[in-house]
Amino acid sequence: MSLHLRSVSRPRAVARTLMAVSVIAAAAAALTACSAGSGGAESKTVTFLSWDNQQTIKPVLDEFQKENPGYTVKASYAPPVPQYIQKLQTLLGSGTAPDVFIITAENKTQIMDGGFAKDLSGESWISNIAPAAKATYTKDGKVYGAATASWGGGILVNKDLLAKVGYTGAPKTWQDFLDLGLKLKDAGITPFYEAGDGIPVTIAALVGLQNQGMGGKLDADIWAGKTTFQKTWTQPLKTWNELFEKGIEPRSVAGLTGDQVLQQFEQGKVAMIATGSWALGGIQQAAPDLKLQYLPVPTADGTPYWAGAVSPGYAINAKAKNPDAAEKFVEFLQSKKGVQIYQKTTQSITTTKDFTPTLDPALSAMTEAVRAGQFYLPQVSWPTHSDVMNSEAVALMQQTISGSISPDQFAKGMDEKLKSLQ
Repeated sequence: MSLHLRSVSRPRAVARTLMAVSVIAAAAAALTACSAGSGGAESKTVTFLSWDNQQTIKPVLDEFQKENPGYTVKASYAPPVPQYIQKLQTLLGSGTAPDVFIITAENKTQIMDGGFAKDLSGESWISNIAPAAKATYTKDGKVYGAATASWGGGILVNKDLLAKVGYTGAPKTWQDFLDLGLKLKDAGITPFYEAGDGIPVTIAALVGLQNQGMGGKLDADIWAGKTTFQKTWTQPLKTWNELFEKGIEPRSVAGLTGDQVLQQFEQGKVAMIATGSWALGGIQQAAPDLKLQYLPVPTADGTPYWAGAVSPGYAINAKAKNPDAAEKFVEFLQSKKGVQIYQKTTQSITTTKDFTPTLDPALSAMTEAVRAGQFYLPQVSWPTHSDVMNSEAVALMQQTISGSISPDQFAKGMDEKLKSLQ
């Protein structure tokens, strides 16, 4: 959930939207036919909007249909995060949303406050969900999302490229990280990329360390008027901005999507990227020969920190056309078998109680911290308006990357946006 940021061109996005609407319309028409005496087959069909691509989610869907003869999942796809949220919002607004969809940190307020998702707190299987996962998607004692994993975000490195400049271990301080980047640059190797379509894990981790120093109250204090973004975010943003000032990261990344960053890394064109643990499985499938390692984001005083959060959850449409099939599908998604298959494909750090994952060694540095909840993601911690504030942060970040505004102006802009919303 840099957070998992991917995009497609507008024609592809429109095509996918039209496809999703067509699939749902077809399901609705078939359901009407069933009620007229066609045998009721469509009551075992569940529509699903996935933000994992078809290659990733297909093994899970196949196993569900194998274990549940007669049931069918009609899936449509939209990439995270902005494109998915926009597509789901459009479908919800038009009353054509699928039976099952993804609830995220960015859209949970809209989903829960709008009554768009079914309360799952009474489901027999809900106790299998980790406490932190339930808490993330709970409001007023009601659980609206079944999250099966958490993720950590840091610096993913191509060990072979780093070895060319004498890399022997993780940078201990931010200055060490800058020095490594400059060595790569001098050797003619592109040092570092991060996507420009979402708050990157570097910013999240640097602000997260600040939050830890405030006893985890940074965001609550900002919203309560006890402090400001300008007072708490400016120094982390200045630290992050050194990547562009020193030419370690090109300003052109402002226009890069998450998919584009991953593709450059998979092709061996960049030594390090900022990304989440969720990216590992796809990278390994695309480039199985890469030697990979996740590193925490280094900080000025040498305290490493991770971005991260509880992963997106599965939500059932409160107005699902096939509610029984939807419930059966979500029950499978959080089951031992469902989680096991998904984890194998994605290398997710799963947290359900009945399955303990065997994780790739590339994740070893982050596993303990992620399971202990020692990570931070601004959008999850913001008390209200997380979707609007996230959009504002991305816009200000892109301006900062391009050099048109300063880190201080970035932070001040966040304060101005929050003030306009309160």
